[in-house]
Amino acid sequence: MLFRELSEEQRQIVATIRDFVERDVKPIASEYEHQDRYPFHLVDKMKDLGLFGAIIPETYGGLGLDYTTYAMIVEEICKGWMSVSGILNTHLIMCYVVAHFGTEEQKRRFLPAMARGEKRGGLALTEPEAGSDVASLRTTATRQGDVYVVNGTKMFITNGRHGNAFALLAKTDTQVKPQHRGISCFIVEKGAPGFTVSKDIRKLGYKGLDTCEMIFESFPVPADNLVGGAEGQGFKHVMSGLEVGRINIAARGVGVAQAALEAAVRYAQQRKTFGKPICEHQAVQLMLADMATKVEAARLLTYSAAAKKDRGERCDLEAGMAKLFASEISLQVSFDAMRIHGGYGYTDEFPVERHYRDAPLLIIGEGTNEIQRVVIARQLIQRYKLAD
Repeated sequence: MLFRELSEEQRQIVATIRDFVERDVKPIASEYEHQDRYPFHLVDKMKDLGLFGAIIPETYGGLGLDYTTYAMIVEEICKGWMSVSGILNTHLIMCYVVAHFGTEEQKRRFLPAMARGEKRGGLALTEPEAGSDVASLRTTATRQGDVYVVNGTKMFITNGRHGNAFALLAKTDTQVKPQHRGISCFIVEKGAPGFTVSKDIRKLGYKGLDTCEMIFESFPVPADNLVGGAEGQGFKHVMSGLEVGRINIAARGVGVAQAALEAAVRYAQQRKTFGKPICEHQAVQLMLADMATKVEAARLLTYSAAAKKDRGERCDLEAGMAKLFASEISLQVSFDAMRIHGGYGYTDEFPVERHYRDAPLLIIGEGTNEIQRVVIARQLIQRYKLAD
């Protein structure tokens, strides 16, 4: 989607986010990232911009944006610093789950505060023994009167330290087959004993953002916080939410790749070898052409998946394809940008080294690309299934 095809509202929103990134994010990104420092002041600015309620319906205090506009916002943020988008992403997946599957009482109790950024958190899904294989999770929630008692460990939880509310998946039935039918989703909040953020996880990239291990030991969750008021629906809730997450990951990939491309194009015009700028060398020109083509293809795949989500259609196949392609080209383009920068690209003087360290997360996050390929293939076979 070209910029001239956007609505006036979309233009204004994208321009506002671009100004925010240029003014507030880019000047501090390198310093904060290398110090692994959490950007509290950027969180406050995002609250003021209403971004924590980006896809929450206006009825509950959100902006009610469509997913295409949301993808554009994520792309712009990631052109500045990808970690900032992480503060929003899993928070908004949780918002999506509550908004689409929660009871009316749950929506009114949680969504307005989440839209304001007062309640912030994300998705407590991954465990030490369960990542892409969600059905293998071991955390349990046992009903005892008016509460469920939760026991288990969650790993790699974004916003785990600075967030205060999470959509947690746990097994309420450990005997049912297939296993995913025994999984339920709960809204859990910090405060009661038994919920411990045990450690912060050090990472190659994606720094400045809290990624944590969380331990639940006989932690009580009110029965009223069971999403939708029904057990056994959590797997369905989260799989639907992950469509949004994969559109987000794809948009991140586009943003990181676009930033790396722009850095490479600028540097290629400044750096001279053999008496002329390196952008005049055919080898570099071929690299830049391939990089730009890959970025544009990833962008179109991402917006196509988002547009299908906007129409209310199932888009798990399209979101998976966008996530797969955009994350792979993000790593490729950031690496090529580093090569164009030569020795300087391997230093921390230029942002391309950060893009190169951030990109691998996109290949792993929201379901590894290896799993994603299997899921895509299965859906293709189902879609074009031969008649018996």
